[in-house]
Parts: sequence; C-alpha cells; structure tokens
Amino acid sequence: MTDVHGTVAPGFESVREEFATVAAAEARDGGAQLAVYHRGRQVVDLWGGDGVDGDSLLALYSSSKGATALVVALLVQDGALDLDREVASWWPGFAAEGKGALTLRGLLAHRSGAIGVEGGFTLDELADDRLVAARLAAHRPYWEPGTGHGYHALAFGALVGEVVLRATGRTVQELYEERIRAPYGVDYHLGLPEELEARFRPALPMLPTPLQQAFLAASPVDPASLMAVSFGLHGDPPADLVAFGNSRAVHAAAPLSGGGIGSARGLARMYAAVAGELAGRPPLLKPDVLAEFSRTHSSGRDLVTGEFNAFGLGFVPLATRHPELGPTAIGHSGAPGSQSFADPSRTLAYSYTRRRFAFLGGPGAPENTRLVRAVTAAADRLEEYA
Repeated sequence: MTDVHGTVAPGFESVREEFATVAAAEARDGGAQLAVYHRGRQVVDLWGGDGVDGDSLLALYSSSKGATALVVALLVQDGALDLDREVASWWPGFAAEGKGALTLRGLLAHRSGAIGVEGGFTLDELADDRLVAARLAAHRPYWEPGTGHGYHALAFGALVGEVVLRATGRTVQELYEERIRAPYGVDYHLGLPEELEARFRPALPMLPTPLQQAFLAASPVDPASLMAVSFGLHGDPPADLVAFGNSRAVHAAAPLSGGGIGSARGLARMYAAVAGELAGRPPLLKPDVLAEFSRTHSSGRDLVTGEFNAFGLGFVPLATRHPELGPTAIGHSGAPGSQSFADPSRTLAYSYTRRRFAFLGGPGAPENTRLVRAVTAAADRLEEYA
C-alpha cells in the first residue's frame, strides 16, 4: 500500500502519519481503512490499498460478536434478558450433556465449553446459525461449563443468537437493524442486501514471509486440539475462513460469530453510539449496563488458544490489550486483524479494518498498537488544550 487517502480533523494529523507508515507496511497489498469518532463527530477517515476506498465493504469476521453483544446489552437494559438466568430456561435442549446450569452470563463470557462438534461444520452449515446451535446444544461440551474460558470462535454467535430468539421471538439481526444500524446510519450489516455486494472487496489469505512460513511449518495446529475444534480446523476438509468471509450465503444470513460485512466507517459509527452522544441521541448503554458488560468476567489462560486473554460479556475489555484505554473501553477484533471499540472515557470510537489476513492477527493485527496510541494521544492533546 503506497498512497493514503482520506481526511483527518485538526489535531489528528499524527494519526494520518502513523497510518501511512504502519498500516502501509503491514497491510501489504490487501488494503486497509481507519475511522475514528471523537465527541460524536468523525475525525479520521483514511484508506489505502488495492481496490479499497472509504466506501468499500469488507468481511470483518468476529466484529459481529461485538454487534451481537451490543444487542444483548440493550435487551438486558430493557429487562428482556436476565444475565443470571440459566440458558436452558429459555432453551431446554441446551441442558443436554451437563450444560443445564450455565447462565447467560457464563455463555457471554465464553465459559460454556460448547465450542464445536466432532467432525466440524461445512461452509453451508456455518451460514445457518440455527443448525449450528442445535448441533452444539446436543453435543457434549469440551470442558465442564463455568470451570474455565476459551474462545468460542465459530460457536458464540449461534448460541447467543438462539437465546435471543427464544427469549424475544426476534433475531439479533432484526434487532440490530431496527435499533442500531438503521437509526444511526451504520454502514455495518448483519445481513448484507444483495444490491450492496458491488461494494464488497473480497478477503485475502495471509502472505507469510519465508521466516513466518518456517514458523507455521514447525508449529502446525494439532487437529485434535481445542484450537482446531473452535476454529473448525478439525473437519475434513478444515473450515476455509477466507471462503467463509467471501460467501454470498454468509453475507446474506450473517451468522453472528463472523458474518457481518461493513467498513471502518460503519463500525466506528456503531461504537460512537456507545462512546457518547451521537446524532442528538444519548449513549446507547446506560452507565450501569456499560460497567457490567465491560467488566472482566473471564481472565487468564484461554483453554482454546493457550494464551492469556480476557472477556467481558460478549465484548473484549480493550484496556487489557491497549492499557492506554479507559476501564470501560469495549469492542472486538476480526480475523484479518481488524479492531474496533468504544472508549467512553474519551468519547472515542475507533475502527481499523483490513482485507488480507495478518500473521497471528487474531486479537487485532500488530499495527493496531501504534495506531491506537496515536489516536488516544491526539484525543488527549485536544482535551489538554480545550
């Protein structure tokens, strides 16, 4: 990526410089976008790369977990969902194989153990959340529910979506469209209309360097591991995540673990509605609900990835990854290395998106570290001289 396009507001010039150096090097030939809102207005709108502009729609994978968590938070705020009620009280079939005591709180905190099924899922099956949910409910969990946490990569959305449907009679996709996407004009879609497919730019596979290729060859994913089960790599054939992100069936159905399609502008605007006032409306979440959903509920060694991580309720508490952020900063990353969040302490919303999968990009590609620092520093300077 050589040319950087777009605009920044006064005071955010350093963010453009950082995007031009860091993102240009890391995104390689895939293209990337960066959008930031501060105090309810967009202050960064940047893009660059092959065939990508600010209006391009990308496969943003697990960013949909954040949108799903936001819908659940609104339902908890309404009193329509109770975090400490057992999942099986809405969904009796989920109690099979010892899962009956798990609460919605535990499910949102990635503590269910229902991360996959033997043999995995086909691409067509992964596009159907209700099918995935039914098979997960009948299957034994991979650890005793509530005793540990592990990333439910391809299972989280189907499980949470089934609870919402049974509790309210509405899908997460319907509620998201009605309460978030349409009223705020958010260019992030849980169910992409076919007429918008022309704006979609396909996800691209990772291009590892020779050194990275050697590392991958020396450390392949064990097909019997929990990592393989959670990411669908234990099936025959293993799940093709690039094909998943580029599938029209996935775009249309929007499986909630990773089927959302949008832009950095879109996700930044969604999180701006959490960070503070937007378009004359108060923040979507009241302080007590925001505090509960941002509070760390699972922390330590992830049983799936083997690495340290932390989960709030559906969201990731972003200060655990970016210490400069405030304690109620919440968001979610996406497989290619995208990262999006709200930091209400600064009335700040951030979204970095990219087409090509990053090497080890799971919790947000490495360039996010420098980009987030540049964005927060710029916002803090404005506060200092306000």
